[in-house]
Amino acid sequence: QVQLVESGGGLVQPGGSLRLSCAGSGSRFRIYVMGWYRQAPGKKRELVATITSGGSANYADSVEGRFTISNVNAKNEVYLQMNSLKPEDTAVYYCYGNRGTDDYWGQGTQVTVSQ
Repeated sequence: QVQLVESGGGLVQPGGSLRLSCAGSGSRFRIYVMGWYRQAPGKKRELVATITSGGSANYADSVEGRFTISNVNAKNEVYLQMNSLKPEDTAVYYCYGNRGTDDYWGQGTQVTVSQ
């Protein structure tokens, strides 16, 4: 069973930066796709960014150019560098992993962008 553990959330002012980290454990096999989703109060969970084991990245339009996703395949780790943060980026951010037919989720980390 794969477990994903996030870290790095917190409170930041508009225009600031945060870096989220996620580490996968419990499996000897590589996770094919890892990424980040977020859910704001009263809204559905939405894609932020994903990256394949080959390094192909995909971003939501709302974060393109501000956020950067990266990974370390051998360790099933994924990172999200968030720059130029806006109040509308406030949400719980969830780490995601996919290995074939199996999806995995972290417990979530809160990101709050506010004065």
